[in-house]
Amino acid sequence: MSDPSNQEVLARNQKRGPQFKFLVPLIYAPVLPLIRIALRRNPVVRDRVFTAVLAGGFAHGFYLVTDLYDIESK
Repeated sequence: MSDPSNQEVLARNQKRGPQFKFLVPLIYAPVLPLIRIALRRNPVVRDRVFTAVLAGGFAHGFYLVTDLYDIESK
């Protein structure tokens, strides 16, 4: 049987609204073409910044995937 106090804790812990960690790609995805356009005159800096932002995107995706697997394994 479910404990009523346990249900209250679960209801309190459940967040309402968007989880911002899933909305981060909406920020860095449009930045990638802007980097290519804005730094057109300086290809060395352009490529380094583009690579850094792309690596950050992959790292963020890796974090989300491993976090989801960690939650499912518990």
